[in-house]
Amino acid sequence: MAKPRFTSTVAVRPLPEQTDPAQQRYGFAYTVTIVNSGDVAAQLVARHWQITDHHGRVQEVRGLGVVGHQPLLKPGEQFEYTSWAQIPTPQGSMQGRFFCITEDAVWFESPVAEFALADTATLH
Repeated sequence: MAKPRFTSTVAVRPLPEQTDPAQQRYGFAYTVTIVNSGDVAAQLVARHWQITDHHGRVQEVRGLGVVGHQPLLKPGEQFEYTSWAQIPTPQGSMQGRFFCITEDAVWFESPVAEFALADTATLH
């Protein structure tokens, strides 16, 4: 039986142009690489992110696709995109999941492990 599976990795960088400490705004770009590590073609249909600031406040973001795309990936193929988030503290984290469907209409979720939103150059 075919096994659907997406895996993902994330790289984060600060966004100085979206950061204003006086206004308690800190922007971070994140680049997500999604790989179809299963053995059946599948499409990423929607996403759900939980963005947590350093005080534990959570923002939730849900929507169709990622940056306007709903990529269909064959086994071994990958899709990479960059987006951004803004939080009111200089450090925080994100985690989430992608909602996916195989070509034969089997739904599955692909979790994205928690990753830090922080300027690693300023951390001690």
